[in-house]
Amino acid sequence: MKKSDFIFELPPELIAQAPLPKRSDSRLLVVPREDAAFEDRQFREIADFLNPGDLLVFNDTRVIPARLYGRKDSGGQVEILIERLLSDQQVRAQIGASKAPKPGSRIVLTDGTALTVIGRDDSFYLLRFNTDEPVETVLNRIGKMPLPPYIQRAADSADETRYQTVFARHAGAVAAPTAGLHFDEALLDRIKAKGIEFGHITLHVGAGTFQPMRSDELKDHKMHSEWLNVGAELCAQIAATKAAGGRIIAVGTTVLRALETAIQDGIVKPFAGDTAIFIFPGYRICSADALITNFHLPESTLLMLVSAFAGKQRIFDAYRHAVAQRYRFFSYGDAMLLYNGDRA
Repeated sequence: MKKSDFIFELPPELIAQAPLPKRSDSRLLVVPREDAAFEDRQFREIADFLNPGDLLVFNDTRVIPARLYGRKDSGGQVEILIERLLSDQQVRAQIGASKAPKPGSRIVLTDGTALTVIGRDDSFYLLRFNTDEPVETVLNRIGKMPLPPYIQRAADSADETRYQTVFARHAGAVAAPTAGLHFDEALLDRIKAKGIEFGHITLHVGAGTFQPMRSDELKDHKMHSEWLNVGAELCAQIAATKAAGGRIIAVGTTVLRALETAIQDGIVKPFAGDTAIFIFPGYRICSADALITNFHLPESTLLMLVSAFAGKQRIFDAYRHAVAQRYRFFSYGDAMLLYNGDRA
């Protein structure tokens, strides 16, 4: 199977450039199994498709203001996108500059904080913050929210709230788990009142999520690595839900990747560490019965993941419907509800 098998036509005006005034005002495309008709709904109606005893699993990562600006000692301007926070005041980052900085060179940020370039780490740089302040303190003071490259505007103050889920707790992501952006507190309260349970994983989405696939053959692709935590409490919730006949509903592809990483012999078990799992058609997904997700980029690994979950033809039919019905695409766009094609 090739990357080029996952191309679809998308009018550029359908790429959402800003969030709607209210989170739950997004549209929801419900994609039943097999040949049942698609349903065009509003996201605030998602509870209509949930049953008492179901378990919604969210990603509670928090996006850090990971985009920084500065200058090299030579005077050249530098843009930094932090990919991961490390220990000992170090980070892994992408650097945009006219000339690649050399190991040992210095970058001075807009507030005077100095960084040292330690060296390369594959396509990223290792940087050290030369300050006693916690790195997160510096980021919160001068960093900008790292909006995806297809959003053709600078981040503003509204993005500090809207490019963040209402249940975000653990800082470390440089991209939002976008399926969760549609939930507001009022909607969560209505869902909970119906008898639906909530659980959480943490997966810190990295900048690599926006990097294009370099190989055309899917079998040759190497995924970027991301840190996740699936806790014992969630594992117990999943086991209890299944035992009672409830469904596991993943809110976003990051949740699905986390659960599939943690599954052993058909059982989700506690796991903390890195994952580079690549899910594409042919992979059988066992951890979730349904998936809430946004619309994804052509030729992206996320489009391949949802094709594995619901079936490639079913997904491409749904995307053609979404384009015809003028759904909004990508991070600030609308959502889909998908059902596991391997489950009856």
